[in-house]
This record gives sequence, structure tokens and C-alpha cells, in this order.
Amino acid sequence: MASKKVAVVAVNPVNGMGLFQYLEAFHENGIHFTLFAVAPSREIRTNSGVALTADGVIADLRQHVSEYDALVFACGDAMPHFAEHASEPWNVDLMEVIAAFGRENKWLIGHCVAGLMFDAARVADGKRLAAHPMVLGAITHAQPSAAEIEIDRNCLTAREEHALPALIGHVVEVLKG
Repeated sequence: MASKKVAVVAVNPVNGMGLFQYLEAFHENGIHFTLFAVAPSREIRTNSGVALTADGVIADLRQHVSEYDALVFACGDAMPHFAEHASEPWNVDLMEVIAAFGRENKWLIGHCVAGLMFDAARVADGKRLAAHPMVLGAITHAQPSAAEIEIDRNCLTAREEHALPALIGHVVEVLKG
């Protein structure tokens, strides 16, 4: 059986430690992924300044959600400022993409504030979501969790990038299945 196709969305700047854990696991396990920048261009940076060129931008993914089985939200330093820039086209596209994946009950995977984003898009109502301690109180429709990881139906979340090693095996299992 072929592995599932994964859309990885990376904010600008993205947390490189988290992003690269996903990408390495996908590469090592033959899981096909496409990296989309949540930005106006394909050029983004990690929070440590490493320049990256994504395969596409989030606007490209909006038209191709049906081609993917899973969405990975790679968190980053841009998230604390998300509310200030929520109306930017790339952030509007991000929320629409998350909602589209959720409506189709596709895999939703992420760490740090991913749980908050899934909650805000109303695709995780009632589900347990691990999230960074600083955003737990902002999760209102799902069940916020301070656990290292949470796996609840189609949502696989980790508290933060240091918890990803505990989640990655589960992610690989569902994406290779």
C-alpha cells in the first residue's frame, strides 16, 4: 500500500527544529510530502535565520486539498503575531485550508500552537489536543491538554517541538498505513 500524501504548511519564520523532524521522518520512511509556505512567496526562514524555499505557497494548496491525505502544521515564531496579521491573504488561506482538511476528516498533525489553530478552524471540537502551555487557555472548542502528545481520532498533536520524537512514530504509522 502506498503512503499517504502530506501537505506540510510552514509559517514564516518557521520553527526549524520542528519542521525538520517531520521532513526527516517523511524522507526516511518514503512518505511523499509537499512543503507550502504560509507567506506571500515560497521564500521563508527558520527562526534561526536559515533560508528555505518551499515547494509552493498556501494559496496553491487551497486548490489542491483533495490531492492530500494529511496536513502537518509546522509552527514558528510568526504565531505570536498571528492575530495582528490574521487578515493577510496567506493567513486567511491557512485557516481555509485547515478547515477544508478538517471537513474531509483528513489527518491533522502538528505541534505547539497547531492545536489552537485546529480549534480556531473548528475542526477539532471535543477532541483532546496537546498544545504549548502558553496557548492552552485559548483553546475553547476542543479539550486542551498539557500532555506531551495527544492522539484523538484524526488529530495528532504534540505540546511543542521537544515532544515531537514521542509523536513521530505515530505519525509515520498512520501515514504509511
